[in-house]
Amino acid sequence: MQVANVIQGQESAFPKAEYDARQAGARAAMERAGIDVMVVTGPENIFYLTGQQTPGYYTFQALVLPVDGDPVFVIRQLEYFNFIANTFIPDAAVYQDGDDPVSFLTALIESRGLVSKRVAIDKRGWFLPIAVYERLQSALGTVHDAAGIVESLRAVKSPAEIEKLAIAATYVDAGLRAGMAEVKVGARDNDLVAAMMNAAIRAGSEYVGMEPLCSVGKRTGVPHGTWRRGTIGANEPAFLEMAASHDRYHAALMRSAWVGAMPPEAEAMEATCQDALAAALDAVRPGEPCSAVHAACQAVIDKAGFTENFRKRTGYSTGISFAPDWGEGGILSLYTGVDRPLEPGMAFHIPPALRIYGQFTVGVSETIVVTETGYRVLGTFARPLTRVAN
Repeated sequence: MQVANVIQGQESAFPKAEYDARQAGARAAMERAGIDVMVVTGPENIFYLTGQQTPGYYTFQALVLPVDGDPVFVIRQLEYFNFIANTFIPDAAVYQDGDDPVSFLTALIESRGLVSKRVAIDKRGWFLPIAVYERLQSALGTVHDAAGIVESLRAVKSPAEIEKLAIAATYVDAGLRAGMAEVKVGARDNDLVAAMMNAAIRAGSEYVGMEPLCSVGKRTGVPHGTWRRGTIGANEPAFLEMAASHDRYHAALMRSAWVGAMPPEAEAMEATCQDALAAALDAVRPGEPCSAVHAACQAVIDKAGFTENFRKRTGYSTGISFAPDWGEGGILSLYTGVDRPLEPGMAFHIPPALRIYGQFTVGVSETIVVTETGYRVLGTFARPLTRVAN
């Protein structure tokens, strides 16, 4: 199909066969759940099933996927050519800016004779407002829950997806190397981030799901602190964490640096982070529960006496992401009580970090893929803390 010089699928991240297999997997899961029609609204799930990607996902879009029959995509007119370029789906229902997209969707479902079917929607995600869900319920009656249908499939990556992650990891390596090269007395955290993003984008990265987490001095002791024109002083830390994206697949990396002398407690915490990461990686084995990786990491931290400094999960799934996150933590976490067994093809970012709040943070991470025998680290950046002279 060609529309105004835009050829169907010309910018697709994968060949048509990859999406056909994913849609078949979703249909099988729908049948097991007793769902006849699934309305998919989350941009990550939409991308997984169709290849559609656009920064304009803040406007309403939905994939209507029946168990039997061809899918149809509801999309804003401005995004239509993006849809043609990125997908192999020939059937699009296009609404105009003056239309009410929810009414447009319900009218489409009615016109296709699907109202009497068991219709479900992916309730998990950032972009399904309560008002939209309530209006669908009002128009269609009971709207069933399809949360987890697509996410369970996304947890295990295909070889083609793993290749995308591995490429993204090379962009992260380039960004971290450039950022670390800027660490010195008098440098601003803005300088570090500018170098990180410039190098990653020049290496090939697209826009990412979340900004780099980079801070210097005492602001490193604030979790998820971002750059804010801070200047590195003598004997102060720098904290650098970033992700990069290749065809929407994200790899991430965290590293620490210190200019001049480190306090003994920071030295001990850094060594503990290194040991905790190593223990977590050693626990990555197919068949073991996700919680086992967290338990191995937590045991090292507890033994070192830093339990109170580590109140979070050990890691989270990584793969397809749109803002506001670079991870897939809503799909799978390495944490207590998460009993899903590890499988070859699962990918995780594992970032043990320790901090004294308001003073400093040290940490180290890897993005890894579970293999048949253990794991594969995707990045190449050295793990030890970077030391810089005053």
